[in-house]
Amino acid sequence: MRPSLNDLAAFVAVATHRSFRRAADELGVAPSTLSHTMRGLEDQLGVRLLNRTTRSVSPTEAGVTLLSRLHGVLSSLDDALDATAAFRGSVAGRVRVNAPRVTAAALVRDVLPIMAERFPDVKVDLVAEGRLIDIVSGGFDAGVRLMGSIPKDMIAVPFGKPVDFVCVASPDYLERAGEPSSPDDLKYHRCIGHRLPSGKLYHWEFQRAGQEVTIETDGAVVLDDEDLMVEAAVRGLGIAYVANWAAQSAVAKGQVRTVLSSWMHEPERVAVYYPGHRAVPPALRAFLDVVKSVSPRLDL
Repeated sequence: MRPSLNDLAAFVAVATHRSFRRAADELGVAPSTLSHTMRGLEDQLGVRLLNRTTRSVSPTEAGVTLLSRLHGVLSSLDDALDATAAFRGSVAGRVRVNAPRVTAAALVRDVLPIMAERFPDVKVDLVAEGRLIDIVSGGFDAGVRLMGSIPKDMIAVPFGKPVDFVCVASPDYLERAGEPSSPDDLKYHRCIGHRLPSGKLYHWEFQRAGQEVTIETDGAVVLDDEDLMVEAAVRGLGIAYVANWAAQSAVAKGQVRTVLSSWMHEPERVAVYYPGHRAVPPALRAFLDVVKSVSPRLDL
């Protein structure tokens, strides 16, 4: 007897997350239930798919092989099911999206009106949040972040034009510490660190006249939210390296000044991203189609 699609989808979730708890959160079941399901699947196939310890879970060689094949199968199944939407007359459902406030405003301005017109039965639940989160464990269908902040197991759809970065510090701080003239000067300054969802610190990237410089900051303040990083800079805690959208209000008010402007790295793309290991519901696919249609002409 063949395994059920539910069991195979559960295996993909566990093998991708390498965690029963995270996979259980995504699927809405108890970890113990998911563990029992995996043992049943292994018994049915007659092969061990997962290596388990008290602290981790990882796919065996057989599990890796099965996982690589199932990604394509589930994607094709998703496309086949979506093809029936036209026969239902309309797309319905809910899409939960997590995004920083500036990009959330762009979604409200440029995407949601089109969604309301084309897909009136789709409900978009938009949470404006600057903090970087795990969208799967947070119960979201999609998120919006800079490309460099998006986990590798996600599928990213470019959203809007590339974003510029700035280094900012308060006038009081610059009066005390002086203004850096090159990235090398940052070793004499207090730099406000940016921790990524992976736990790693974001490396500050600079370039000028073909010269590229990467700075590993190790400041006294480390944050995972760009709005808070700007607030820390406003309070004179050091220099912050952030997307332009996060700092533009504070710059306009004179609370911070930009530094090292001639050294700033090339702009980075923003993207809407979603899990690549599971089927895309019709409501989410409709949302992504609208994002793709407006993205080329969108200024964040």
